[in-house]
Amino acid sequence: MKNYYKISEISRLYGIGPDSLRYYERLGILNPRRDTNQYRLYSLKDIYKLNLICDLRKLDFSMSQIKDYLNCQTVGNTLDILCKEKELLHQRLQELKEREQVIEERIETLRAAEHITPDRITVKAFPRRLCVGERAYITQDEEMDLLIQKLMRRHEKEIHNFGGQTIGAFLSSRDLLKGVPNVYQSVFFILDRNASGCDFELPAGDYLSCYYRGNYHKNAACLKRMMEYVEERGLTVLGEPFELFEIDNRDTMNAEEFLTEIQIRIDGHGYECG
Repeated sequence: MKNYYKISEISRLYGIGPDSLRYYERLGILNPRRDTNQYRLYSLKDIYKLNLICDLRKLDFSMSQIKDYLNCQTVGNTLDILCKEKELLHQRLQELKEREQVIEERIETLRAAEHITPDRITVKAFPRRLCVGERAYITQDEEMDLLIQKLMRRHEKEIHNFGGQTIGAFLSSRDLLKGVPNVYQSVFFILDRNASGCDFELPAGDYLSCYYRGNYHKNAACLKRMMEYVEERGLTVLGEPFELFEIDNRDTMNAEEFLTEIQIRIDGHGYECG
């Protein structure tokens, strides 16, 4: 075994770029010697340090922390590092479990959506639902996408997983009942039940529900059927109708696969704002 290795050999062995190796040298962590041509030569001690650097970097330790540890490597400091490693691994395992749960829920939602019968009006009972929202007069899908992004940035602490989050939009019933489809007056996210704050809530109560598949231009006809249902049965509408995007462009680029639910609150308490 050789006692010294060139920078190109170390770079290939560890998959670390020469610039990173020079950076470690500037920090004083590595101290390669120079040959007669001024080429860097890394010793077995440098290799030992690189092993530690690679292990600690995988656990997101900063270079400053790594330098402090290498400058004072004792059993006590090693125990401290190992305890921190264990804590970080535990956090990552928890994050992976949470991520797995979100993915599993999304899989179940998409599979269940395949069995939903569209164009059938039903009544559903819901507990109160906490929401964050952004108000705007929306007539184009691109406007909706932009508002969703703004909403995510404004409430990034409450919106943990965009892919599995329930997104909705309040319809402009005045436009839709005139036959003008795909018009909205706000967009919102439904939060987890234990969310610490919200902009408003969808109150607990009974909601008229109807799904439709395909392009959002179908929502005017769907809402018209729902309002006819309300009138025929003498129901009382409370608040504006809204859509929930069950399957949308987060899941497919084929608009024919979209699945959207329109809900209208009926026969209950008034719409509440937080």
